[in-house]
Amino acid sequence: MMNANTRFGRSIIATRFFQRLKNTAAVYVRNPDKLIELVGNARAKAGSFGKVGALSEIWGSLMALFRLVRAYAKGEYRDIPTSHLLLIVAALLYFLMPTDVIPDFIVGIGLLDDAAVLTWVMATVKTAVDDFLKWESAHTAASLEP
Repeated sequence: MMNANTRFGRSIIATRFFQRLKNTAAVYVRNPDKLIELVGNARAKAGSFGKVGALSEIWGSLMALFRLVRAYAKGEYRDIPTSHLLLIVAALLYFLMPTDVIPDFIVGIGLLDDAAVLTWVMATVKTAVDDFLKWESAHTAASLEP
């Protein structure tokens, strides 16, 4: 069942504005340095808000998205459909925009739209993220072997 946050995210994803972000995401996907910079900026913004408020419920999944995009940019992990990667990168671009549907500077509610977009994207690409987490777990375990 779709909750209000997910419905709000879906409505934002359907806008022309977000479709333009997907076009911008395609430029980022072709440039590993831009992707790594994007993840760094998004991680810094998320860190400045911490695990409270609108981001608290999605914190773990958000960190997984950051790691996935970073692994893709470094060429370590490529087993993700391009459409999913573009959606994730567009969501991160949206997250970084200070003036979007609800401007981030509005204390208490400024991140609600960002969290809604990220929640919807995470639900949409859940299988791809789960696959990444399995790969990441196996990759980490393999690197610890003597």
